[in-house]
Amino acid sequence: MDTRIAVLGTGANGAAIAAAMTRAGHDVTCVEQWPAHVEVIRREGVTIHSPSGTTRTPLNAVHLAEVATLREPFDIVFVVVKGYDTRWACELILPLLKPTSLVVGVQNGMTVDDMADVVGVDRTVGCVIEVAANMFEPGVVNQQTEMWFALGGLNDEVQARVTQAAEVLSAAGEVDVVDDIRSSKWMKLVANAAELVTSAILDLPLLEAIALPGMHEFMTETGKEAGRTAVALGHKVVPIFGMDDIDTSSPDAFATELLDRVLTDYSLPDTRTTVLQDWMKGRRAEIEEINGLVVGSQRELGGRAPANEITLLLARQIEAGELTAGAHLAERLSSALS
Repeated sequence: MDTRIAVLGTGANGAAIAAAMTRAGHDVTCVEQWPAHVEVIRREGVTIHSPSGTTRTPLNAVHLAEVATLREPFDIVFVVVKGYDTRWACELILPLLKPTSLVVGVQNGMTVDDMADVVGVDRTVGCVIEVAANMFEPGVVNQQTEMWFALGGLNDEVQARVTQAAEVLSAAGEVDVVDDIRSSKWMKLVANAAELVTSAILDLPLLEAIALPGMHEFMTETGKEAGRTAVALGHKVVPIFGMDDIDTSSPDAFATELLDRVLTDYSLPDTRTTVLQDWMKGRRAEIEEINGLVVGSQRELGGRAPANEITLLLARQIEAGELTAGAHLAERLSSALS
């Protein structure tokens, strides 16, 4: 019997993953909350503009409101929603899981515990993803770089079955199975904390934002704070994104090299981070799940993360409509380092 797969959340990343797995011959159902996107997928399929060319792939798509009409359970569910949507998304799909199903969180932040609380630790698989992609119109994905993934279970029983998810996900990109997914996800958060929110606060593509005076130093420090927090919490500095030669001797060395390699290997002149894309669409972004997690964790540890604190403060003010994003905020950010 074919493995039944669901992709819950088909924005830029989810749609590209679903399309790749469908083209590879897998049985994939897309579950999406944007009505116009569902309509276009049903009518025209999804169009992916990527470094290797343009493809149009017919997909099976259902709206959230239609999930209750589904009856046959899924073997693997890829959860590709925003971190703050994790709990309700897992509750939504819970009735369609088998005891042996795997639920893979293809997300930023440390969502694995939220997932495990809902679907159970014996079904939960953490995932790190790296890709530059965007979607500004329904049914059309602009994928600027190739995808890379790391997968890992939260216990030995799940870890033994992770290869099932890795095999189908390999249709979308390179997949590494790792022994310590929590550490890997924290290392991804090191990159996210450094550049996702900061460049959005400046309202600029990443390469333009980091070229502003003081911003390379500021973003590097923000990543270092995240790395130090991870180590203080008991996690390890481990390679990610297939960068086996990256310096893992200390969180500071890792954060410094990781940011520079993200800039050179995963960023184009027009690459806008997912946070900036969300704000351009008028949507709430994952500021609490990224910089907020660093700040909150340091508070619990009795420490501080000043660069992340100012990033979180300004981002909250922007989302509240109290502040306008723009390059004029660079000085306020860099002042946290003085």
